[in-house]
Amino acid sequence: MLEAEGCILIDAGQPKKKRVFTEGLERAGIRPEDISVLLLTHAHWDHMGSASDIRGLTGASLWVHEAEAEWVRSGAPPLPPGVTPWGRTFMAVHRLVMPLINVPPSNVDHVLGDDPRRLDDYGIPGVIVHTPGHSPGSISVILDSGEAFVGDLAMNRMPLCRSPSLPIFADDPEQVKTSWERLLEHPVRRIYPAHGAAFDTEVIRRALDA
Repeated sequence: MLEAEGCILIDAGQPKKKRVFTEGLERAGIRPEDISVLLLTHAHWDHMGSASDIRGLTGASLWVHEAEAEWVRSGAPPLPPGVTPWGRTFMAVHRLVMPLINVPPSNVDHVLGDDPRRLDDYGIPGVIVHTPGHSPGSISVILDSGEAFVGDLAMNRMPLCRSPSLPIFADDPEQVKTSWERLLEHPVRRIYPAHGAAFDTEVIRRALDA
């Protein structure tokens, strides 16, 4: 959740998380109707699974990159391939259980293109940047204060990884690196991945130099 003069929500989590989301809003003292935009960093099942419920609860406009809008509308997002030995093993197991997971489809209100998009009109001092690689329509939000919310362009949580790293799943690992190089052209100092705790950008700089 990003809140300044306005309030937007980044990602919608797994399916059937409406109650968890509502309880989180109550703890934060935010009314559902305060959220103007529901922005998906990408449209894999664990990031868009409750989009329809949250969109209905809040009245927020649902934004997703054009490369993945149909995944949201159909409720049939693909799974990315593993790019590390553990990533390939993890994804092989994941594919076995995926038929048991129902991903509700949702309408999409705003389709993003490749060009950067400022969020000032929504009360957030920052910019949306297209950062493909983990998926073709992955985007990141860079705040003017130096924080970057990158979805799965990085990871920092067990059982995915033991420390901050580049993603262990990606459609195009080389494009992941290119997207990071583009991100680091901005004055980014702190990375917030979708999975795990925030970390310093120097971690990524070292990974790119390795």
